[in-house]
Amino acid sequence: MQHATRTPLAPQDLLKQGFALLNQGRPQEAARLCQQVIAQNPRIPQAHFLVGLVALSLRDRLTAVQAFGSVTQLQPDHAAAWAQLAKLFIEEGQVNRADQALKEAEKHGSSDPLVQDLLGTVYTRMGDHGRAKVQFEQAVAGASEQPQYSLNLANNRVYHGEIAAAESLYQSVLTRIPHHAQAHWSLAAARKATDHSHIEVMQKLLLQPRLEDRPRAFLHYAIGKECEDLKDWDSAIEAFMAGAKARRNTVEYDEAAEQLMFDYLIEHCTEEWLADSQGSDHSAPIFVLGQPRTGTTLIERIITSHSDVTSAGELQQFGMSLRRLNNHRDPKRFSAQMFEASMNLDFKQVGDVYMEATKRLHGGTPRFVDKLPVNYLLIPFILKAFPKAKIVHLTREPMDACFASFKQLFADAYLHSYDQAEMARHHSRYLKLMAVYRERFAGRFFDISYEATAQDIEPNARALIQYLELPWQDACLNFHQQTGAVSTASAAQVREPAHTRSIGRWKKYQQQLQPMLQALSNENIAI
Repeated sequence: MQHATRTPLAPQDLLKQGFALLNQGRPQEAARLCQQVIAQNPRIPQAHFLVGLVALSLRDRLTAVQAFGSVTQLQPDHAAAWAQLAKLFIEEGQVNRADQALKEAEKHGSSDPLVQDLLGTVYTRMGDHGRAKVQFEQAVAGASEQPQYSLNLANNRVYHGEIAAAESLYQSVLTRIPHHAQAHWSLAAARKATDHSHIEVMQKLLLQPRLEDRPRAFLHYAIGKECEDLKDWDSAIEAFMAGAKARRNTVEYDEAAEQLMFDYLIEHCTEEWLADSQGSDHSAPIFVLGQPRTGTTLIERIITSHSDVTSAGELQQFGMSLRRLNNHRDPKRFSAQMFEASMNLDFKQVGDVYMEATKRLHGGTPRFVDKLPVNYLLIPFILKAFPKAKIVHLTREPMDACFASFKQLFADAYLHSYDQAEMARHHSRYLKLMAVYRERFAGRFFDISYEATAQDIEPNARALIQYLELPWQDACLNFHQQTGAVSTASAAQVREPAHTRSIGRWKKYQQQLQPMLQALSNENIAI
């Protein structure tokens, strides 16, 4: 008896199966179908697009870039591929390539929610939360069942002070996916806990077998935050420590490379180097910087309550402007190599590129605030690009500063903050760098104490406004009444008057924070 020959599936049928397998969490099987399709016909754009999606799920970023690049070669108007490339490039620090891919994605346009969400993510990464909001809203309108789209929109709503709307979105995700760890974490951050009910739900989720470190970290940090809300200090520190351990397992922190970077800045950013150039004439930017979680948002809100100043948010644009001009492609946001590539740039051009890149965010006021804490590394470069710029540096007691970062789960920055000793050694490097900057560039930036300001707002606010050469306005004491966007980890908490609750908070956990205390002591840092 003769058996009938099985007819091979058509490429489109194979691709349909491949996308289904990927959606089921079976990327390896989807990859095999991609290979079959491309073997039959290597010029099908959707086959390469699926390869890119599979590569993303397997965290193979190089293959993803190659695959989405193949899509754009075969179909130059493929907005989704361009948007994927824009996101990959901006995450890799390849700003010029990200700019071009973003331009192409925008040019070809799309009503595809995937593209809209990707564009929103790229705008967020660039600090343009207004444009991001439009894209996220469109993505959710077109695909409300996609949890990541709803999460991205909810996070954007928190930035804009729309807390109730954000909570509703987080709850909608959890209604569909009760075990969604990131949604639990975001919900915990957006509101103050009043009982243990949400904590108990998350504690049960932690009992899931084979729970990966990433969701484990989200849940532990969320539990820690809510335990602090309830003044359950022992449970809070236990959760923070467990969350930090899980998160540390997911990141690669190169402490030796960080040390080299700080050493490079100290050796090369001298008074002579700073004097040897002519920067931009612009005087609009006010840079508020320092360690994260040290009060930069409080100071920004005081300044931007003045009618002459707009809050532009936490902008990545100054570092990106250096990269645009030095064409540096290292995915590390800051490194000795990146700074070396920037030393001999035309700093008037750096200033002009920065002003052009941020012009949509300046508002209609003469001045604007760029509040990216990590810009403290860039103080010499900012001074070189903007001789007339004002720079405000937050100081905070070392243990409070270190603990405030240690108990915070950051997106993709501050990788030193998930181990107590690493956090303390980083803080020591930061303090030494700022001491060098303070000596070399005396009078070129303004130190303001978080503790002093929180305890007695008016004299410190007046001194700050005077340094900025602005006329005093009483609105600067009523900063908590602002309604503008807040791009910070504390976005849900800043819309209240100044308080002193977090001063000395670390002392509640002194026994558990001995590794941090000892590491600071080893660095001769007084507590």
